[in-house]
Amino acid sequence: MSRLVHFEIHVDDMDRARKFYAEVFGWTFEDWSEFAGMPYFGAVTGGEDEPGINGALMQRQSPPPESNQPLNGYACTIGVENYHAIEGKILNNGSVVALPKYALPGMAWQGYYKDTEGNIFGIHQPDANAK
Repeated sequence: MSRLVHFEIHVDDMDRARKFYAEVFGWTFEDWSEFAGMPYFGAVTGGEDEPGINGALMQRQSPPPESNQPLNGYACTIGVENYHAIEGKILNNGSVVALPKYALPGMAWQGYYKDTEGNIFGIHQPDANAK
């Protein structure tokens, strides 16, 4: 079986995107541009002792998808402990709601947003009482 081991988020404005993900989720970044041959920043999303994967922000190479079009790629979902608190940070840092918070009954709260670069991402708060 093969597991997902890395993700890439395509961005127009690297500084704006790094600020967004650092402020909202506490991610840190390492400049890997020399290896990639383009603006490319490794994203450290948590400690090695935590579940999840690390990834990168990379310079977008073509126009982003138009609004209200089907997703062409992957939507990453980020686990959070407090949906309401993280949603506040998301909205206060330039993101907009793509699909409002909803219950996955008996499992979690889920919602989707557009980051500062127009990319769709989700947040997921486990909650056995969600309904």
